[in-house]
Amino acid sequence: MKYVITGSLGHISKPVVQKLVAAGHTVTVVSSSADRKADIEALGATAAIGSVEDQAFLTNTFTGADALYLMIPPTFAVADWQAHLRKVGDVYAAAVKASGVTQVVVLSSIGAHMGKGAGPVDGLAYLESKLNELPAVNAVYLRPSYFFYNLYQQIDLIKHVGIVTSAQPADHKLVLVSPTDIADVASEKLLALGFKGKSVQYIASDDSNTWQDIAKALTEAVGKPGVPYVESTDEQSRAGMLQAGVPATNADGYVAMGQALRSNEMEADYWKHKGEAYIGKVKLADFAKEFAAAYNAK
Repeated sequence: MKYVITGSLGHISKPVVQKLVAAGHTVTVVSSSADRKADIEALGATAAIGSVEDQAFLTNTFTGADALYLMIPPTFAVADWQAHLRKVGDVYAAAVKASGVTQVVVLSSIGAHMGKGAGPVDGLAYLESKLNELPAVNAVYLRPSYFFYNLYQQIDLIKHVGIVTSAQPADHKLVLVSPTDIADVASEKLLALGFKGKSVQYIASDDSNTWQDIAKALTEAVGKPGVPYVESTDEQSRAGMLQAGVPATNADGYVAMGQALRSNEMEADYWKHKGEAYIGKVKLADFAKEFAAAYNAK
């Protein structure tokens, strides 16, 4: 089988590439960086260097593939993230249609069911909607939850401010996910193929913890038990992001995502379909060890 994987050698794409190559398949990896070419080839894959905003490049790269893995690479280099996400969504859909590929696995997100109101996730919902307009395309929309590694943002707060904070109440139960578990599901879907129509696959690693539980696990892991969880306001969250250099439109998007989490709407469809969700192997206690290593190395 011939596969095209977007996302270069990111947290999810790299292990997917490794699994497909190990299974004896032909894999092409799309990357915007020529510096990644040698690393991609070292894995036994072919590098396709170009932009995900270049429709002709992607159409040419996709043509002849049996299946695609699509994800929109994150970037902080654009002033309007939503506009960027919609543009890439349009280009992806057009390239998929023009290439004739009919089997597509897409990295979307929890909250995409909302369509609007979940910040950057709105762009992933838009990509889903564009692919839904292509009746010949069979697609699985992977909707993972809140990435564990987003919690690394708490390191400086614990070290220098003495708090763990986010814009949800302490008793808000946050559904957490590891890229390792996402990669396992993506690889499984790609290796099996044969899926029909459009379907959603929720992915979580640990859905049993509140922010209070998370704060306790992380602070105990770094040897600072008792560091409190403090709920921040939207204004505080936005100000912190702007101070860190995040463009205003992107900061507004993250605030909207925080509000969607706080209202429980962002995770509502996950809980509705919890019985069909893939629950992975990585738990909060496992991540806390990784968090402690990163904390001590900083």
